[in-house]
Amino acid sequence: MSLLDIAGIAVSPDHYIAGQRVASAERFALHSPIDQRPLGHISEGLAEHVEAAIVAAQHAFPAWSALTAAERKPYLDRFADEIGKRADAFCLLESNDAGVLLSRMRHGVVPRAMLNIRWFAEHALTLQDRPIETEQATHLVRHDPAGVVVVITPWNAPLMLSTWKLGPALAAGNCCILKPPEWAPLTCSLLADAAHAAGLTPGVFNVVQGTGANTGARLVSDARIARVSFTGSVPTAKWIAQAAGANLVPCSLELGGKSPFIVLPDADLEQAAATGALMYRNAGQVCLAGTRFLVHAQVAEAFIAAMRAHVEKLNVGDPREEATEVGPIIHPRQLERVAGFVERAVAAGARVLWGGARHAFGAQYYQPTMLADVAQGSEIVQNEVFGPVLTLQTFASDDEAVLLANGTDYGLGGVCYGETAHATEVAQRVRTGFIWVNSFGIRDLAAPFGGIKRSGIGREGGDWSFEFFCDVKDVVVPKKPFRASFSHR
Repeated sequence: MSLLDIAGIAVSPDHYIAGQRVASAERFALHSPIDQRPLGHISEGLAEHVEAAIVAAQHAFPAWSALTAAERKPYLDRFADEIGKRADAFCLLESNDAGVLLSRMRHGVVPRAMLNIRWFAEHALTLQDRPIETEQATHLVRHDPAGVVVVITPWNAPLMLSTWKLGPALAAGNCCILKPPEWAPLTCSLLADAAHAAGLTPGVFNVVQGTGANTGARLVSDARIARVSFTGSVPTAKWIAQAAGANLVPCSLELGGKSPFIVLPDADLEQAAATGALMYRNAGQVCLAGTRFLVHAQVAEAFIAAMRAHVEKLNVGDPREEATEVGPIIHPRQLERVAGFVERAVAAGARVLWGGARHAFGAQYYQPTMLADVAQGSEIVQNEVFGPVLTLQTFASDDEAVLLANGTDYGLGGVCYGETAHATEVAQRVRTGFIWVNSFGIRDLAAPFGGIKRSGIGREGGDWSFEFFCDVKDVVVPKKPFRASFSHR
């Protein structure tokens, strides 16, 4: 078996199917976003690999699904343990492969990945046979595993989002096929090593690498798939929904964001500005970031000065260095997309408050940027950039702030700073799947996560994840002898 050497970490470039590594005759090149150096060639998932993965998952499903949640839990706990044993490797791989900050991986992502597996394994214990008592009967509500599920994750957070979906899918008793992002597949490959070492039955967890147009398309259009969970772009989601819909396969779609960051006149401007600078983390490649700054006109000048001071202190550089706060854009194609948004906005009259150009550190780096004098209907305000580019608009009243906040086709998240009661009242009027008041990034696995409008369909987290990955069934047990009669329904 051939292995890649990435910063001293050995990782397979091949698929993981039925407990074994499987190579492909066709491969695609992988480069690091840090300095464009070649990382190796990755096996492309062809029709035979998709078929083998589906068959393997189908074969493993009867035994895995027959286990109780309590019986599956030790496997998943060991899976989390094996992720922890490889913590340094996961950190180095994703930093080299996707440009994610090494410090963020070490202190946030890897611990969260372990928790994703453990928490859902534990929560699954609470789901079975929940009784609903009525006068006539006891309703035993069951969450039965759906079958073979496909998980497709994006390149901005491969490890975290893979485990976020795999945790409930596996804990529910499904067998999974993970399709990693082609621009950053390596931590998903290492995840297969962790699952193998944990003793997951062959076929319970499979990894098939490849492009969305080739491998992904074959997976989501197969009638044997029971569920598709996807995080990514709106255009891709539309295609997935259409392909899966032909077989009436349910989809969970967590998509893009164009979230508002509202600064009310009674906000703590220093705290709001410090939080605002966080929107540049992962080079702005974060779907839930507040990218549209809506600032009350009375405090706009002071807020801009405060945030500028924070942005000027940001350390742009190599994500493998502990002090780095802003790393590279994932791919040359994405960099061109980001730069194009800014160039067109400036040509249309936008004013650059800071940034606005490529960064001198490296070929795939872009300056943290803020654009003002942008129209509500403009491309830069309405469409997701997915880079370190923010916009700033002012408002004169709460009603105007809410109108601007709700004035896009997206509705994923949001941030609202102000006196707590005031900010909470405004936040409740913003049409999003979630919104943070005087904070950012607070998450709990028991809480729902997802968007409205073009930001997605469905919710992930807590019971919501299991309701998607399970067939919910009501077992009705009468409390009195039942007498059949055509006069009663």
